[in-house]
Amino acid sequence: MLESSWKLTRGAAACAIALALAACVTTPMPNEKIAVAKSSVQRAEQSGAPELAPVEMAAARDKLTRAERAAADREALPANQLAEQADIDARLAEATAQQQRSRKAAMESDANMQALRSESMRSTQPNQ
Repeated sequence: MLESSWKLTRGAAACAIALALAACVTTPMPNEKIAVAKSSVQRAEQSGAPELAPVEMAAARDKLTRAERAAADREALPANQLAEQADIDARLAEATAQQQRSRKAAMESDANMQALRSESMRSTQPNQ
C-alpha cells in the first residue's frame, strides 16, 4: 500500500513538473509577423487603398498598432494574432483597391467603346 502511494506521489510530482515546464514555454514575440504586417500595410497604402478601401485600410492600421502595443507589453499571443490579422486586412485592402481600379478602368473602356460606336454610327449615316 505504501509503495502504491509512493508511486502516486511520484506521478503527481512528475505531472506538476511537466505543467510548470509547459508554463515556462512562451509564445515567441512576433517581430517577424509584425514586420510582414507593416510591409503589407505600406504596400496597401501605395496601392491607393486609403482612398479606395478606407474601411479595410483602417482595420489593418488599427490591428497593426494594437499588435505593436501588445508586443511592447510582452503579450506574445495577442501580438501574434493581431499581426496576422493586420497582414490579412492589409492584403484585403490592397486587393480591394486593385478591384476598384479595375472596375473604374472597365467602366472607362465601356464608355470609350460606346463613344466610338456612336461616332461610327454618325459617320456611316448618309448626309441629308
